[in-house]
Amino acid sequence: MDTASERFGASRFEASRARLASLAYRLLGSGADAEDAVQDTFLRWQAADRERIEVPEAWLTKVVTNLCLDRLRSAQARHERTAGAWLPEPLLEGDPMLGPADTFEQRESVSLAVLTLMERLSPVERAVYVLREAFSYSHAEMAQILDITESASQQHVHRARTRVADERRRSGEADPASARRIVEEFLAAAASGRTERLVALLTDDVMALSDGNGLAKRLLKYTTPAQVASYVRAGFKPTPAKRRLVGGSPTFHFALVNGSPAVLAVVDDRVVGAVAFEVRDGKVASLRGIGAAVRLGRINAAWSRHEPDAPVIATW
Repeated sequence: MDTASERFGASRFEASRARLASLAYRLLGSGADAEDAVQDTFLRWQAADRERIEVPEAWLTKVVTNLCLDRLRSAQARHERTAGAWLPEPLLEGDPMLGPADTFEQRESVSLAVLTLMERLSPVERAVYVLREAFSYSHAEMAQILDITESASQQHVHRARTRVADERRRSGEADPASARRIVEEFLAAAASGRTERLVALLTDDVMALSDGNGLAKRLLKYTTPAQVASYVRAGFKPTPAKRRLVGGSPTFHFALVNGSPAVLAVVDDRVVGAVAFEVRDGKVASLRGIGAAVRLGRINAAWSRHEPDAPVIATW
């Protein structure tokens, strides 16, 4: 293949890279794994007889989707995810991997809450849910991508939507300014030790998940206001052991992560922890705490290029 054709092929792929990456991220919940899947797709694109590919975008979507399904079905992935110590990798607002955000369904499909819930779906259910909700593919198109019938596609979408809806505590979309105010008030209460104020800021059906800074064998889960308030208060209470664990005394910054209000713990310009919130009716409905270093690589790269606001808590 001549050089001009190679350049054209590469440029054609690059035009689709961002869309493929946002699709792969929604399917895998990991920025690093999504990048690997996109790179593997590029290698297959390079090796393919591109003159016989009638619709490159459809071909690339089919390849990256099925590569992601292979990863989800692998023994290693099944072990890691069913071990119960897995949470999605958080992405900072503006990360192109977050992908389309024009509709509520597109924004919700990349939230940490829905990415976590999608772990309950089979790989094919996860694929049709993402392709339909985030990218508006038709059942005919999904049937081609996944090598299934249109009827099967419809059934998988129905089951996926039902399973997500059954578990989803819909919070709608809170006004950004009020969400930030509530999160900052919550953080101030956590830092001051005002447990009763923390409880007052939580919904009755609040839920908190944490990976225990990557040290826990299973996710830590708290499901009552008293449990969540106790967990949060303990987590934000400074101790020498915690400072040693994260490499210093962090500052805490407000941020948007996967479209949700969040607090980032930062030590020497390095993100060492992220807590994402869902806000409903003026209260905190859920929290997800992620501290495992393996899940913070991409958000750290983005943070190094970010101009943060003044920290909500400057000394800890």
